[in-house]
Amino acid sequence: MQRIPVTSTNITSIGHDKISGTLEVEFNTGDVYQYFNVPEYLHQQFMIATSKGQFLDDRIKYHYRYQKVS
Repeated sequence: MQRIPVTSTNITSIGHDKISGTLEVEFNTGDVYQYFNVPEYLHQQFMIATSKGQFLDDRIKYHYRYQKVS
């Protein structure tokens, strides 16, 4: 999945597959997580959020199933 670099203190890049709803987040540590069944509108809000880390915690992390992929 192609990820887009973002400006954040904790997150390096974010990608989203519209068909599967998989959201992929690469952290500054190099860890990559995939969050499943995330709607496109939420991905769009995530990309424009002032604080990407806070948005991830508030709107995605505890609401969608996820796994670490690297």
